[in-house]
Amino acid sequence: MNAITDVPGAQVGHSTLIKGDNVRTGVTAILPHPGNIFQEKVPAAIYVGNGFGKLAGYTQVRELGNLETPIILTNTLSVPTAVNAVIGYTLNQPGNENVRSVNAVVGETNDGYLNDIRGRHIKEEHVLEAIENAKSGPVAEGNVGAGTGTVCFGFKGGMGTSSRVLPKKLGGYTVGVMVQTNFGGVLQIAGVEVDKKLDRYSEVLKYSADGSCMMVVLTDAPLDSRNLERLAKRAMLGLSRTGGIASNGSGDYVIAVSTAKACRIPYQSENPTQTMTTLRNNAMTPLFLATIEATEEAILNSLFAGETMIGRDGHKIEALPKQQVLKMLKEAEKMD
Repeated sequence: MNAITDVPGAQVGHSTLIKGDNVRTGVTAILPHPGNIFQEKVPAAIYVGNGFGKLAGYTQVRELGNLETPIILTNTLSVPTAVNAVIGYTLNQPGNENVRSVNAVVGETNDGYLNDIRGRHIKEEHVLEAIENAKSGPVAEGNVGAGTGTVCFGFKGGMGTSSRVLPKKLGGYTVGVMVQTNFGGVLQIAGVEVDKKLDRYSEVLKYSADGSCMMVVLTDAPLDSRNLERLAKRAMLGLSRTGGIASNGSGDYVIAVSTAKACRIPYQSENPTQTMTTLRNNAMTPLFLATIEATEEAILNSLFAGETMIGRDGHKIEALPKQQVLKMLKEAEKMD
């Protein structure tokens, strides 16, 4: 499906909030497996490309190297609401009756140009709806969920996803990426300098390149948190291949998770030690390439799926001129 849900067990759900003239926002939930994530934690790492953001839950993931809740993406001022919703969701799951601490991981981008972000329209019910909607299979992209009101390279951004499968001789593992694109730079696609050809290069200096990009990388490769952080770093290379520049005001974060059943970490165990099989360092390179490619394409998919939107105070963001861009790409192929 060329989606993050190609990773076995992965599920994605959206809750999209479009009301009146000013509300253009939403929530996206990403689950590494359909079970009780708190009881069956998964190895995880978070890499900070540029830290101008409000990502919740970072320090515990950094310290312990695991994830114990769904990953939630939403808008900047709705992070506290989403955290509270995830805590409630986790406490209410069967088997968690005695849980006293929950590390909710919630990422964000600022959709305040198209959305009345100060109105804080996201409620806990919308977060729970996204989690309840989570499923495997095709994933909606563009103006949905957490990407409803986002802007990318001055065009309508949104949610995007992509995946890669390694050859069997390299393990046959799957890498899936989902992005929430709300950042700037100088857009290029497959080496074609789109912004320059559209005569928008000077505009890059006029409109704000600030924003954010949340990137979530899932893989069924058996990895520990150390190698997951190495994997997460490569997602930033995928962002740069699209022309993203991780500007001063951009919160660019990568959350990387291994969904491999053999690597799951039980909440409680009578055994003080845990043995798991993980990939060696010299087996990581193919996964690095897969992550770079899938991140790049997920960002581009968010642009190609994005549709023109009018939002707060009549602000309008045009969709990427797809036919014009496709013509550029075809011309570049002929020249090659």
